Amino acid sequence: MASITLKRTAQKMPLVGFGLWKVTKSTCADTVYNAIKSGYRLLDGAGDYGNEKQAGEGVARAIKDGLVKREELFITSKLWNTFHAKEHVPVMAKKQLADWGLEYFDLFLIHFPISLKYVDPAKRYPPEWFGDDGKTVELQNTPIQETWIEMEKLVDAGLVKNIGVSNMQGSLIIDIFRYARIPPQVLQIEHHPYLTQEPLVRLANTLNLAVTAYSSFGPQSFLELNMGQGVKSLLEGHEVIESVAKAHSKTPAQILLRWASQRGIAVIPKSNNQGRLEQNLASTDFDLTEEQIKAISSLNQGIRFNNPVDIDPRMAIFA
Repeated sequence: MASITLKRTAQKMPLVGFGLWKVTKSTCADTVYNAIKSGYRLLDGAGDYGNEKQAGEGVARAIKDGLVKREELFITSKLWNTFHAKEHVPVMAKKQLADWGLEYFDLFLIHFPISLKYVDPAKRYPPEWFGDDGKTVELQNTPIQETWIEMEKLVDAGLVKNIGVSNMQGSLIIDIFRYARIPPQVLQIEHHPYLTQEPLVRLANTLNLAVTAYSSFGPQSFLELNMGQGVKSLLEGHEVIESVAKAHSKTPAQILLRWASQRGIAVIPKSNNQGRLEQNLASTDFDLTEEQIKAISSLNQGIRFNNPVDIDPRMAIFA
């Protein structure tokens, strides 16, 4: 399986994984089991997705049935915004591991560089973006350095093998590298032809920071959230993507994934359709031409679908 070798641990992170965002609880265990059965070895989860317990059930069943060994899986989770304070990071990492039924995560990320007021998981979990009134964002003054120090301690304790960041821009990444005892190993970002983020990707490459792309299909990932309407689909009827897909006898989805993975960017698509699930995994068995990569990259419009500023102006982390 094509992979990226992480610098600090030399651990191999699969280039194509399965993303658990928006996978419903009722089907999550079966979806994870089927993904593993189809050959997926990277599972990308998060506390905020609200399905880690069910995902863990799918993993446990796959291991019990002999489909895979734990050490053959690369499992990612993420620390939510309400748990950035030093006293909450280790508690939440242990809770999330317990939800998965795991002894360690292969990768643990800071989900957003936004610190929100603590919410007791016994009261509401996942807490999401708003306070108790369901409409007010309650910020908390916890600096990223405090959170990062605790992330490093998770590595020391053997609870996680690699740590990293998500939804983070260059200036903050550079600052973390100034004080990090254990530097970030992975940066996860929204990345698709409408948002190529090329300067950020170049920075990550310079820092030996592996990049994982989410929302590789652009607006398609957000339609069910009532977002992305009015933006031309990349999966249906886009002349550039369709032309490249036809040239390789591949699906538009496979072209979008290969556009990223061929440049060393990991992808984590999800699908509840078994055929598409298998096609996504098989998206590294061909190569695009340089001209085709440039043509797809030229579609960049700086369109960002996942932007917390749309919730509250004080969360303008991409400004």
